[in-house]
Amino acid sequence: MGPVAVTGGAGFLGSHITRAMVEQGREVSVIDDFSAGSRQNLLDVGVRQRCVRGDLRSFEFARRALRGAETVYHFAAEVGSVSYLHGSDARELAALTSNLQIDANVFRACAENGVKTIVYASSVSVYPFDEQLGSDVRFKEEDAERKVNPEGGYGWAKYVAEKQLSLMPGVSCGVARIFHAYGRNIYLRPDRSQVIGSLIRKAVDYPEEGFTVWGDGSQRRCFVYIDDVLDALAKLERHVVRKGSLTVNIGSTEETTVRELAEKVVSLSGKRIKMGFDTTKPTGALNRTPDLARAKRVLGWAPATPLAKGLEETFEWARGRLDSQGVHGE
Repeated sequence: MGPVAVTGGAGFLGSHITRAMVEQGREVSVIDDFSAGSRQNLLDVGVRQRCVRGDLRSFEFARRALRGAETVYHFAAEVGSVSYLHGSDARELAALTSNLQIDANVFRACAENGVKTIVYASSVSVYPFDEQLGSDVRFKEEDAERKVNPEGGYGWAKYVAEKQLSLMPGVSCGVARIFHAYGRNIYLRPDRSQVIGSLIRKAVDYPEEGFTVWGDGSQRRCFVYIDDVLDALAKLERHVVRKGSLTVNIGSTEETTVRELAEKVVSLSGKRIKMGFDTTKPTGALNRTPDLARAKRVLGWAPATPLAKGLEETFEWARGRLDSQGVHGE
């Protein structure tokens, strides 16, 4: 396979896919503005890759950065906590406009540079948000078309990006709708971290930081470990190169409540932590469970890492990172 460019390559997902590409002996270009990612993320996974630093909201930068790539793993996005993405109308608008601009520039640059394959990190946020608020539905890929109601500005941007990809002539596109990935290099900063990163940071910093869970803890989640995500993405790329474009869920069906997750994190900390719940805070969806039938049938993929094992490994990495650099050291 030819040269690969990884946008957001110094972030959580990007650093891992960069490592995987390097280990395969592929020529890799890392593109990042370091707004969320860091060089340390690459070092932590054993990669000393040169980064092309710049803002993909500039089309000229995107075109230069992606020149020569045959395959693009597009992971760059404005990501963050519930409050960062959905804390106000202004935040929703910022997430929408910024991500639309990044995606449009990357896709146009891919077209002008003759990129053959795009693997795009989409999200559970494209699914009908009202159906995530208490129903028992397992989301199938076709559900995003059955009822169009993405979650906020971020979800709408992902939905529009998928539409753009479906209209690109001559490009094979793999759309990975990822349900709550976690593992080494997960975001820990308060403005960027999602639930696992946030709870681990609070546990490591306790009692300097209180251990407060947003909501009543009844929200259900399915978390997929990064090694399983990498396996799925590798299979997805091979499929789209050989057989054409595909949209597929990547996640786990091992459900846990946020309360149960918090209890696991407290246990891993070894501390006597007083847990609190703040029901005034935004909690996001109440149910996010993927249907993985297509991934199993078409890609021959299923997650293999139990939450208990992946969480333990993630906690140990995060404790080392926080102890050495602090919350803002990413």
